[in-house]
Amino acid sequence: MIDSRRNNPAYLKLDLYCRGLRLDDSCFVEADGGRKILRTRAGLGSGLELILPGDLWTNVPVAERFAQSSPYALLRDDRGYVLRWRDTDVARVRLSPRPAWYERFTSSGKPMTRVGTLQGTYLGIYPAKVCEYWTVKPRRTNCRFCSVGLNLGADDADEKSVAEVMEVVRAARAESGITYVDFNTGHYTGDTYLDILEPYVKRIKKELGLLVGVQTPPHRDLRRYDALRAMGVNRVSFCFEIFDRDIFKDVCPGKNAEYGLDYYLSAIAYCASLGRTGPRTEPWVTNGEIIAGLEPPESSMRAIDWITSVGAVPTVCVFRPLMGTDMEDVPPPRTDELVPVFRRLYEACMERGLPIGCAPNVHVSLVLLPEECRGFSSRRYPLRTMKLKALAQAVRWQTSRNVRAAYGAN
Repeated sequence: MIDSRRNNPAYLKLDLYCRGLRLDDSCFVEADGGRKILRTRAGLGSGLELILPGDLWTNVPVAERFAQSSPYALLRDDRGYVLRWRDTDVARVRLSPRPAWYERFTSSGKPMTRVGTLQGTYLGIYPAKVCEYWTVKPRRTNCRFCSVGLNLGADDADEKSVAEVMEVVRAARAESGITYVDFNTGHYTGDTYLDILEPYVKRIKKELGLLVGVQTPPHRDLRRYDALRAMGVNRVSFCFEIFDRDIFKDVCPGKNAEYGLDYYLSAIAYCASLGRTGPRTEPWVTNGEIIAGLEPPESSMRAIDWITSVGAVPTVCVFRPLMGTDMEDVPPPRTDELVPVFRRLYEACMERGLPIGCAPNVHVSLVLLPEECRGFSSRRYPLRTMKLKALAQAVRWQTSRNVRAAYGAN
């Protein structure tokens, strides 16, 4: 298996998610320009941001209990950083660069990293209050794997004004070259999450022309997504996490009681159908998000097949037992059990001709992207690969054009 770790970056990225790594005393991550380990609300990440061979960006668990006994260690020598498996060096890696704006404050006095952070090469923002599943009385109903309610006031601020967000987005665009901003919210009584996000979206699209995505619970009025599409939103994502209905009820009690799995699936299918409408100058992708390792691999693969069957693209996270969560003592999944899941992710997307790998300068550290999973499959799709390259070039050109137009108008 050493050869897999050395020669297959996809396998290495997956293996690191499942095993984590230990930081050797020789490492000086922040002094060497790396990013501080932040446990932010907008994602499952709590680890070290690294760049693996093949230009695969990743967020590797280092703080969780299971990582303390990992066979992987990160060491520093006179050539930089090296990843070691037991006693064998397997790869030279780079620290994901920490931008200068990470050290600055907004005009209102907040550290910019408490407004938004880079997750790989895109900017992730959780702009509103904590998900209300964490505040339900007498007993909270949050997803059992989730750490959202544990991070507030530490690495992430509560509510962020449009002005504060725009300051951070402008800094990230100017200094980090971001092309994509992703907004994430939890559940709020009254389905107010889209109302909260729309002012941010409108300002970014008008003033900066960047790609924008939103990840929220499914709104009960699905016509709201027609409005988002017309507004220029480029991605909507729905995290139903688990396809097995019994496990979904147990692990995600709030989502099950408030929306139910069927409504999540209905929203995904509806939004995927909107790809044939809306402004042609703005790409549109619908994601259904699951977490591999919370249900049997066969169930995850059924979820992938269902998501792709309606024209949506699966986002597949790897379960990470985060400190302080209800599932902190649950073992992470085994790498080899998940290989078939990520192989199916790549093959299902290619079989359906879905638009994967087309967003310019978007490297995601928290998940294995479908196109990155090519390393798990022996199947090749030359015609569809050629079409995807042409589509990626078109999206890159159109995004650049939109950015120039927005800057010219302001």
